Amino acid sequence: MHKFTHLHHHTAYSLLDGASSIENSMQEAKRLGMEALAITDHGNMFGVPQFVNAARAHGIKPLIGCECYVAPNMHDFKDKRRYHQLLLAKNAVGYKNLIKLCSLGFTEGYYYKPRVDRACIAQYREGLIATTCCLAAEVPKAIIEKGETAAEEIFKAWRDIFGQDYYIELQRHGIEAQERCNQVLLKWAKKYGVKIIATNDVHYVKKEDSLAQDIMLCLQTGRKLEDPKRMRFATKEFYMKSPEEMGKLFQELPEALAHTAEIADKVAELSLTRDILMPTFQVPAPFTSQENYLRHLTMEGAQEKYRPLTGEVQARISYELKVLIKMGYAGYMLIVQDM
Repeated sequence: MHKFTHLHHHTAYSLLDGASSIENSMQEAKRLGMEALAITDHGNMFGVPQFVNAARAHGIKPLIGCECYVAPNMHDFKDKRRYHQLLLAKNAVGYKNLIKLCSLGFTEGYYYKPRVDRACIAQYREGLIATTCCLAAEVPKAIIEKGETAAEEIFKAWRDIFGQDYYIELQRHGIEAQERCNQVLLKWAKKYGVKIIATNDVHYVKKEDSLAQDIMLCLQTGRKLEDPKRMRFATKEFYMKSPEEMGKLFQELPEALAHTAEIADKVAELSLTRDILMPTFQVPAPFTSQENYLRHLTMEGAQEKYRPLTGEVQARISYELKVLIKMGYAGYMLIVQDM
């Protein structure tokens, strides 16, 4: 059996695009004899905690990643261009940097999708593994639209950012444009000494799930299923293929499969557990406890709101304060009112 790891895998957290539930993905990966599996959802890491827990429950090594949206300039909201960029966390530093990039995509670069740019990725590149990604990525898109010479400069710019952690990604879904890109990418692999990996752009678990994923695309784009001009996947090959199937697809390039396992081996096991960090509200003098200060502020506000402050209102206030304090929420309520 070929040693192979799926490094390009979308779950249902690739919203209205991925049709793979995490549990179903894990069950299939286990059935196929996979030792590791990556999660690389579009623009987010929402599914990572569930994915990691499920992977460990099934005895599979979880590889944490994201297929980011990359804009020429993440702060330019007039430019609609965006590309895909696959990133994998190699270690704890890379995991934190991946979180940072995803957060910046939402807080600073959001324009239809959470976007970052090449400069931002370069700033937070430590501990990350990158690939040339899919047909929607910057390098393959440049090969198709701008030509080999222009695309090579873009390829070198990405390689310079990641060095030995940059890989040429080859995909074969029965799409002619992919084969055109693959020929160019293989040439560069030899020219620049960049390792190649084989991936399948997994969006659903079984081949027969392609229709369900197609319907999800219609929901995302607001188009009807029978619309001939709508966005759709070109083939039904975007499922979780077995190592044997991938070996047959890339039979002349066995190293492309071996390098996926090599990446899985060099990714460190990550712990997502941490202590819960709760802020402490410091009460002003002369108050000696959060409970007393909460009572003081509550009564101060009540006297302003209720005129007169009836016995019925006071009884209600006393009851609600008693419940909050009993549940340990005095500090929480003080922090919220301060904000």
